[in-house]
Amino acid sequence: MVQPYVPGYRTSFFDRLQTRLAAEGVELEVLHGPAPAHQAERGDAASCACATQVGTRRVALPGGRSLLWRRVQRRAASADLVVLEQALHNLEAYPLLLRPTGRPRCAPRVAFWGHGRTYTKPPSRVEAVAKGVLTRLGSWFFAYTEGGAAHVASRGFPRDRITVVRNSVDTAELVAARARAVRPGTAEFAEAALLRERYGLTEGRTALYLGGLDAPKRIPFLLECADRIAAELPGFRLLVAGDGADRHLVEAAANRPGSPVVAVGRRGGAGAGPLGAVGDVMLMPGRVGLCAVDSFALRTPVVTTDWPWHAPEFEYLADGRNALVAPDDPTAYAGAVTALLRDPARLDALRTACRSDAAAYTTEGMAARFGDGLLQAMERDQRNPHAGT
Repeated sequence: MVQPYVPGYRTSFFDRLQTRLAAEGVELEVLHGPAPAHQAERGDAASCACATQVGTRRVALPGGRSLLWRRVQRRAASADLVVLEQALHNLEAYPLLLRPTGRPRCAPRVAFWGHGRTYTKPPSRVEAVAKGVLTRLGSWFFAYTEGGAAHVASRGFPRDRITVVRNSVDTAELVAARARAVRPGTAEFAEAALLRERYGLTEGRTALYLGGLDAPKRIPFLLECADRIAAELPGFRLLVAGDGADRHLVEAAANRPGSPVVAVGRRGGAGAGPLGAVGDVMLMPGRVGLCAVDSFALRTPVVTTDWPWHAPEFEYLADGRNALVAPDDPTAYAGAVTALLRDPARLDALRTACRSDAAAYTTEGMAARFGDGLLQAMERDQRNPHAGT
């Protein structure tokens, strides 16, 4: 599997996938480059037992775009299947996809793993067509979500060669930490009590932001809305946990006298458990991605906007059942959050749905689905070595 880099939230998935495949006699190797600059600022780069960093060359293009070349050919040549990111800018894909006619075993089969379509920005028509052509050259497709799978199938990719992995993160530790944080006598309970005391948190008037602090998350919008909510709800506080290029905006807001914003730094894994215990909702007016899964584990329903550039995991949210989707306007968004915090019965119903849905989005389930798909793809190629040529 070739990845841009290995973020911390992926290590558990790769470890579980390696174990699942090893039980079937299949060896997994994850080849990756260094974290891109815009991701490195989040400080979440990691590694795992099956991962190997390879040389990467980046070629800058006008408009802030770039092409990438990862040196994976030597290792890929001995593989039965290579899983690539579904992206046009990864140059290593093209020689791997060129399978000389009449020599079906001279190169590995290539599968793609990705969103299925471009979610987070408006694609040009040329890019959309090119990505469709690239994807159809693959022997299998691993889609993050059902929506992505449906899009790929609608563009001509055989549905029986698509696996929906239901993209997730390892929430077991987070769920356990949150449970401990509401149980007297635990370290997490003591930390939650300390948070309440230190920052003057009031039950029913505390919100949480958990994630990267960068442009897609629309931090200025978030901070403006925090002020608007506080003007309507005395005692409202917004706990901001994360890091990134816009950290200075959060710190400036938190240092302003009378501000409702509290900067608590980056909190990963179990460290976020006490935040879920003291938080009532998760504010995410910008891009919703895997924070949807975190919100289920923490029982802090997401309040987001109908902004058009959410990541695929936005599909996990059901407006009015496990989350709230407000109009993409600061006044309307702040009003929606205020109304929800003033309605304990509605908030409790959302939190109950979050707790129920947490079991549907786990790393264990994702690794099992991905592993099954990989085994099916390899078994299919053994039955028909000319498939996909």
